Amino acid sequence: MYYSSKYSKLGNNLRSSLIRELLKYASVEGAISFGGGVPDPETFPRHELSKIASEVIENEYGYVLQYSTTEGDPELAKQMLRLLEKLFGISGLDESNIMFTTGSQQALELAGKVFLDEESIAIVENPFYLGAASAFRMRFANFVSVPIEDDGMNVDVLEKKLKELDEKGQIKKVKFIYVIPNFHNPAGATLSLEKRKRIIELAEKYDLLILEDDPYGLLRFEGEHLPSLFKLAGKERVILLNTFSKILAPGLRIGAVIGEKELVRKFVLAKQGTDLCSPALTQRIAARYLERYDLIEQITPTLKLYKSKRDTMMKAFEENFSEINGIKWIYPSGGLFTWVTLPEGFDTLEMFEIAKKRLVFYIPGQAFTPDDSVSSSMRLSFCLPPHEKIIEGVKRLKDVIVEYGKSKGLI
Repeated sequence: MYYSSKYSKLGNNLRSSLIRELLKYASVEGAISFGGGVPDPETFPRHELSKIASEVIENEYGYVLQYSTTEGDPELAKQMLRLLEKLFGISGLDESNIMFTTGSQQALELAGKVFLDEESIAIVENPFYLGAASAFRMRFANFVSVPIEDDGMNVDVLEKKLKELDEKGQIKKVKFIYVIPNFHNPAGATLSLEKRKRIIELAEKYDLLILEDDPYGLLRFEGEHLPSLFKLAGKERVILLNTFSKILAPGLRIGAVIGEKELVRKFVLAKQGTDLCSPALTQRIAARYLERYDLIEQITPTLKLYKSKRDTMMKAFEENFSEINGIKWIYPSGGLFTWVTLPEGFDTLEMFEIAKKRLVFYIPGQAFTPDDSVSSSMRLSFCLPPHEKIIEGVKRLKDVIVEYGKSKGLI
């Protein structure tokens, strides 16, 4: 049977994730991978969660083993409201301002359903988080990309592009500005306070929503936490997406949509057509964990571990990359990633063929471009490999860069 004639337009447009394809090689014996953006499993509170899971299944089986509401566990909502006020200074919300999702990826997919269609425009960052790109492309939306600098989105370019869209009469097609403000994936950059305020000013000027995706905000190693765009602008202007994947355990698959009640209600309706509800069991486990333990105290060892790995990678960069003219990298103050940019003329996707031979893996920057354009950048994650592999991996990566550069006459 000729199946392609049976598929929908979306079905025919589906494609494999470049990251998934590239990282198939990372399991080869002796390989060192900086590719995956997954937490170190040694940071998971497995003993505490195991005990809580047993208790809630035994004592709360009537709720946790049953279907739940689409909005999610009210006990977890109470804990989320407490965390938002205690950790982020966000108050004045109630349970109707929150909906839980099956991971933050579902929240992105639902955002696409609620806001985007083929006529829509989404303002996005370049580089662009691959999960968001995948979700938004499902709706065949148009992307207007804004480059990221060391301190986040280039707001001068944002202002210029919004002005151009307004002059062309297309500003009403812009549904939201999508931004990852803290320890960006993939760029590792953090949006400065000044830029946060300017983005809000522009959103207010052109009456746009801001979709603030903040999975890494609590993973700060140093410096002061910056106020979220949600806190600065309020729930009428900003929808905040959050997750427990990076601060508790990704296997729980708990994300959250936080916003104005009418907007959250639309997400609820969209979710009903997707999976009816997220698992009550994992939500209640998380709720009881947050009841019993101080989250900041619990993640402090994780922050120390990731900071030490970040420091090891940055030192290895200094020792190995400094002699390569034109190379630069982001020094992240938190999160899981750094972004390395090679001199003009490098193609990190093409260079990946050499990296495979030397058994060191990264994610080429092309995977994060809104238009699949050639990139001289690459994402490296420092959170998973042990220190000695970080050091050895950077040495291998230097050899890859030099070999490729010489083959192209760039070095």
